[in-house]
Amino acid sequence: MRYADVGTSKPISKIGLGTWQFGSREWGYGSDYEGRVDAIVARALECGITLFDTAEVYALGRSERLLGAALGDGREQAFVATKIFPVVPVSAVVQQRAVASAARLGVRRIDLYQVHQPNPVIRDGTTMAGMRTLQDVGLVDEVGVSNYSLSRWEAAERALGRRVLSNQVQYNLAHLGPEAELLPYAAARRRLVIAYSPLAQGFLSGRYDAAHPPSGSIRRMNPLFLPENLERAGHLLAVLREVAAAHGVTPSQAALAYLLHHPQVVAIPGASGVEQVEANAAAADVVLADDEHAALQSAARAFQPLVGLRVLPELLAARRRA
Repeated sequence: MRYADVGTSKPISKIGLGTWQFGSREWGYGSDYEGRVDAIVARALECGITLFDTAEVYALGRSERLLGAALGDGREQAFVATKIFPVVPVSAVVQQRAVASAARLGVRRIDLYQVHQPNPVIRDGTTMAGMRTLQDVGLVDEVGVSNYSLSRWEAAERALGRRVLSNQVQYNLAHLGPEAELLPYAAARRRLVIAYSPLAQGFLSGRYDAAHPPSGSIRRMNPLFLPENLERAGHLLAVLREVAAAHGVTPSQAALAYLLHHPQVVAIPGASGVEQVEANAAAADVVLADDEHAALQSAARAFQPLVGLRVLPELLAARRRA
């Protein structure tokens, strides 16, 4: 396992564990999935994973409870990140919600407390005032944001008066948007980009095609899994398989290695079971050559998925078929 160099009190593993699926059945992992959570978390810790990411909105708090219970005595070595859903993110509410999340997680301190998404009406001044108070009293160590543009990330830092360690955004080979501004900023300021959906919900695993669509409502409603997009991704997936074969790893591991090639990026894939945790953790040891990284980047930039209004009729048809 490799770890990010950002000067935190606990090490942050380059591969973390995303826990959106904890307590949720929408992923199609089966009715017994909740019973596998303890084993998944325990194996993650054994593999050197320290970063565990959750949110108060995931399964309405159940994800936090399941993660906290599963960590058990491993809480002290884990870097636990959670998020406030910013409906009314004024200072007092931010403080109250942090206390509630910490109680569900069973921790004395939240290692990274993130604003789940920018509020379009309430700016970050009052939100960061609450975060600053939480840091001052010791309930929160580091502050982060999620789904923020670069300008709003910078504004949040100014409002906090301290570093906003991270910005958690969608980043994968099917969505290279963060490479334009967020990654250069993270490199220049010693910040982190936390890549959620690093495998595009399994789109980059190579398991799915037009004849073999995914199960679970989350993936069925993702336009990437429309037959036309699976066909359009043929070249990208072919290059991904080629790079993976050169390293003796899976396409998923090669896709994760692409993200980790940047020193300021960590990724938080989910896991359906212990075997997937092990495979994800092993991806941290895959180091791509610069030409391999460039080949994947070129193929990813050439991928033009069906998006926007054109995709709506096909999504509705897919939902009816499901």
